Amino acid sequence: MPDVSDPNAPVLIGLGEVARRPGEEGSTEPAALMAEAVRDALEDSGAAAAALLERVGAVGAVPPAAWPDGDPGRRVAELLGLGDDVPTLRSSLQGGNGPQLLVNVLAERIQAGTLDAAIVCGAESLSTVARLARTGEAPDWPAPDPERAADEVLEGEQPASTEAEAAVGMIAPIMAYPLIENAIRAASGRTPAEHLRTIAGLWSRFSAVAAEQPAAWSPKAYTTDELATPSAANRQITFPYTKLLNSNIQVDQGAAVVLASAAVASELGVPEDRWVYVHAGARATDEWFMSERRALDRSPAIRACGEALFEHTAITAADLGPVDLYSCFPAAVQLAATELGLPLDDPGRPLTCTGGLTFFGGPGNNYATHGIVAVARQLRDAPPGAVGLSTALGWYATKHALGLYGNRPPRRAFASLDPAVDAPTPRAVVEPGEIDAVAETCTLIYDRDGAPSYGILFALADDGTRALGKTDDPAVMAAMTGERFLGARVRLYPDRSFDVL
Repeated sequence: MPDVSDPNAPVLIGLGEVARRPGEEGSTEPAALMAEAVRDALEDSGAAAAALLERVGAVGAVPPAAWPDGDPGRRVAELLGLGDDVPTLRSSLQGGNGPQLLVNVLAERIQAGTLDAAIVCGAESLSTVARLARTGEAPDWPAPDPERAADEVLEGEQPASTEAEAAVGMIAPIMAYPLIENAIRAASGRTPAEHLRTIAGLWSRFSAVAAEQPAAWSPKAYTTDELATPSAANRQITFPYTKLLNSNIQVDQGAAVVLASAAVASELGVPEDRWVYVHAGARATDEWFMSERRALDRSPAIRACGEALFEHTAITAADLGPVDLYSCFPAAVQLAATELGLPLDDPGRPLTCTGGLTFFGGPGNNYATHGIVAVARQLRDAPPGAVGLSTALGWYATKHALGLYGNRPPRRAFASLDPAVDAPTPRAVVEPGEIDAVAETCTLIYDRDGAPSYGILFALADDGTRALGKTDDPAVMAAMTGERFLGARVRLYPDRSFDVL
């Protein structure tokens, strides 16, 4: 019999995911993909689906970008035949931290004895949206209602960027993460060429994992050279990222997990080899606006979450088995690995269980549900006592949620942790003006024809404040990719343009 010495211990008992590729039969409506993944998870549990559904006391849903409804969980509940009395929860409209946050919150309620079982699910269908847009069509899904409210919303909405960041063209993750990447490169002392091969090698190893995943959107292994070299199929997006170093959001994928208390899992006859204990969860936020962070190559919030999880569970990073670090861009993986004390290049412990958001697929806010599913599957097959880690983040490595899982009961009861973040004083960002400073990090944004469109500069003035610049000067943009640009003296002007001194 399974160990039910703690009858309220939260366990994952059902895992489900679906990838609906172009030409395959079946709906791509995001809520329908969620419901399909939930049905797979119910079947995966080994319990009678109807009996398990009767015990579900909450549906947590991650909002999809392709179907911006304010209460996606309600549509999922309807498709599953659940009554209106089953409450729905959702995470924020923008944020890949949402799946792990939902698991943490619901696991805490199961541990407290106020909830028997719950569902966490999400899906994205931006592949269908993009395909139909090319012919001027719209999906035939029920119209979303952005004003509809879930019974509980776990996070509010905040702008991701300041006016100053937007003024220099940092308006989306594809512009922000290359700035973090080049800050990491500067801290490492590597040249641009050396660093590109480092991150392309990391992504090559990720692609090899995705090549073995049935639900991967692009299950193909790539070499380091293929990923680092611009080509017709791998155009330069930013400096230093080619297309295949960016996440792929144009996917139709869904995933779900079913959580229950150990007592309910035992009562329903869920086989012990299906049980994955939720040992602990943690959440924290870095300085919200990226330009105000003291150091762009570090994440005090991830470090705080890791320390809190390891202290609560009495383990260390060396004790971890399967690990899935959120992998929208190579910078995100490097940040997490550094703060958690994980090596980047240990062949015995890959930092992904899915293959990452480029190759497995990056379904909007919902990737981390797939990451949790993949970690849990590996734990089911691991030796007794194995512990795994899944991380999730939102916006520009801004808000974080982490979870520790194991195939045996934890030493201490589950806790959802909110550790204090020992963050240094935020940097002040100066108004545009004539300022002499040192180039701290930069990126270029490229047009589809491969020509650079504009460059973004973060620079540190002599008094420690940060100045932001933007340029479309060909000579300056050419200098920005050179070995000596970061650390060089620059002069910024009132129109935010800049020169190298």
